[in-house]
Amino acid sequence: MDLMGDGARLLNTRQIHDRGSTGDTSTSASRLVPAVTSLLPAPRAADSLPVARTDRTELSDLPEASEAAELADEESLAVREEAEIEVRHRRAADHGDPAAMSALGTLLLRRGDLDGAEPYLRAATANGDRAAANNLALLLHQRGYPDEAANWWRIAAVAGSAPAAHALGRHYRERGDEPGAEYWLRQAAESGHTLGAYALADLLDHRRDVGAERWFRVAAEHGHREASYRIARICAERGEEREAEQWYRQAAARRHRRAALRLGTLLEERGEIKEAGHWYLTAARDGEARAACALAFLLRDAGDVDSAATWWRRAAQAGDGNAANALGALHAEEGETQTAERWYRSALAAGDVNGAFNLGLLCAGQGRTAQAEQWYRKAAYAGHREAANALAVLLLQRGDAAGAEPWFSKAAEAGSIDAAFNLGILHTNRGDEAAARGWYERAAAAGHTEAALQVAIVLLREGDSHGAERHLRCAAGGGSPEAAFRLGALLDRADTDEAEEEAEEWYGRAARQGHRRAQVRLGMCAAKRGDVVDAAHWYREAAEAGSRNGAFNLGLLLAREGSEPEAALWWTRAADAGHGRAALRMALLAARHGELAEAQGWCARAVECGPAEVAERAARLTDAVKHELTA
Repeated sequence: MDLMGDGARLLNTRQIHDRGSTGDTSTSASRLVPAVTSLLPAPRAADSLPVARTDRTELSDLPEASEAAELADEESLAVREEAEIEVRHRRAADHGDPAAMSALGTLLLRRGDLDGAEPYLRAATANGDRAAANNLALLLHQRGYPDEAANWWRIAAVAGSAPAAHALGRHYRERGDEPGAEYWLRQAAESGHTLGAYALADLLDHRRDVGAERWFRVAAEHGHREASYRIARICAERGEEREAEQWYRQAAARRHRRAALRLGTLLEERGEIKEAGHWYLTAARDGEARAACALAFLLRDAGDVDSAATWWRRAAQAGDGNAANALGALHAEEGETQTAERWYRSALAAGDVNGAFNLGLLCAGQGRTAQAEQWYRKAAYAGHREAANALAVLLLQRGDAAGAEPWFSKAAEAGSIDAAFNLGILHTNRGDEAAARGWYERAAAAGHTEAALQVAIVLLREGDSHGAERHLRCAAGGGSPEAAFRLGALLDRADTDEAEEEAEEWYGRAARQGHRRAQVRLGMCAAKRGDVVDAAHWYREAAEAGSRNGAFNLGLLLAREGSEPEAALWWTRAADAGHGRAALRMALLAARHGELAEAQGWCARAVECGPAEVAERAARLTDAVKHELTA
């Protein structure tokens, strides 16, 4: 019985783990400086500044020359309009208009001209403009005066500014004053401020307060993408997959890359591969390395290995260990072991312990046993269960059963079914059948094919045909040819037409996998229904693979068809392999042809090989041959 898990497969499976909500800094409530656009009054269309694109533009997205010229004209027009607006605001502000002072200070603040903005904002604030107080606080916060900023935010918040209440709440949270933070964030949230609702929900969620969900929903319903994502996660954890999907879609549609990743994963698990690929691609283009890795797996499964490698490389270079492992496996399959090793090391450096395990497999495959053991140990100490199993196999092969058993146990307790099966083998070799059976049953319950076969063999020995059949079906369904053969033999004993028909199906499945005894049985089934050609085919398959029963039965078939010389060849092969009835057939054939000395030799071989009935008949034939020889 072979040990399982001795370095036959690489771990490069998909792994999608969420690192929580703090990774999306574009909407995080923990940033030091509040976003300007969340605090300033919404600009009029004519006040809007042109926004420079920072994303990578595909070649197919580049505008035509006429379109580029049109865009340039629009940008020039926007600049001129902004300059005219500034002139008007400055003229009115210089004549003491508080609204113009506030607007001009806001424009300069948005432009980053803090020195120019501050006197206008202070003047507007002195005239009771609450937006100016809010924006003055922002300016002071950016200059590094958080306490003075908080005073102005408080003035604006008391005057009813929801953005100021939101900013003040975040200020208190950054200072560790959660009660103060909650008070002001709640003021902002209850005033309909979306960012305030999200920040309040984030604070409550941090405290495991069930009220967090309500405010996440409020923010999500007003278009806050991170809130939509957080609601989706809450629904997913409760098993409400349909609602979770709806929120993931809302967040993903607003370019929330982790939502797009989760949505892609959900769709892939449901078999909707095309749409899953769309969302993986969306997230990958936005820089989500895990999505790039998942997209690469889809491409590989579709047969596009080159594109898969491109995305894996992009994800690996962004620090995704799973992608680095996949690249390593790809190069290992192509025989590029040095490149594979480099990627496995990159995976390990990225914190993916599979990299160490795969390095162990790579070294083991090259015969570098000492290095393989070192890598297996590194991964096993980090909790990698298959590495623990592989290490145990290596130690056992070296004869260190005492050193192997603890690692087998550690791996099995961590959920490795191969390790549980191997513990069964270990206890079987010690003669501890009860312990062995326990581990076999544990592995079989987890779907281990060979373990299910071992449990079935024990049950057959105990006479529990029903339990044995159940385990044999599991093992045979899992691809075990021995289980398929034994299941066929068990059904054969039922002696019904239906059972015999199913038995032949299982014999056929095992025979096609090269199981010699099943090939002989399949030949017998064919011979029983008169299909000589099919019977001869399966007998020959078994005989050529070394089955003495197959060779004997093929000889019988050939002899009945009149091909006695060829039959003799197969009987000879069977007899030489220890088949007593084949030796007796050769003795009878030799005696019939008058070759008495040869017949006597075959009789001796038949007596030696048995069984008892054959030995008795061979002995009688020996006496007859002796009588003829001495007559």
